[in-house]
Amino acid sequence: MVSKTRSKKPTRPRKRPAARRLPKRRQPESLRLRHISPSITCNDMEKSIAWYRDVLGFTVGERWEEHGRLLGIQMKAGTCDLMLGQDDFAKGRDRKKGEAMRLWFATTQDLEDLVARVKAHHVPLDHELQTLDWGDRAFAITDPDGIKLTIIEA
Repeated sequence: MVSKTRSKKPTRPRKRPAARRLPKRRQPESLRLRHISPSITCNDMEKSIAWYRDVLGFTVGERWEEHGRLLGIQMKAGTCDLMLGQDDFAKGRDRKKGEAMRLWFATTQDLEDLVARVKAHHVPLDHELQTLDWGDRAFAITDPDGIKLTIIEA
């Protein structure tokens, strides 16, 4: 008896069956920010500019003036901006600023160095550099207008 042999063709990998696609959930898309630039009102713009520049190390960015009068300024730190605006005192000179808010600044910088810089400018800390309950290290200060700031290691 004569046997017939077939030549084997190379086998192709089998295609997997297409994954069953679930219907898309219909829900509102979340906001996806890439940057945030808070704006705060100052009693004395020049004092606040100097404080953020000298005490924390921000640099001065754009300035907004009208008839030679400084109305606002962009303070830059890394890729972040903090806008400072001069209060027009329309709501009174004794209006408290920063109540019920705190700005959190995250940095990869050495916090011991930053605390030393703040203390060298005789700015009191609201709380010393410490490890928070969840493990991050941070310290807190208050700006000249009463805005509470926490600087945290990122």
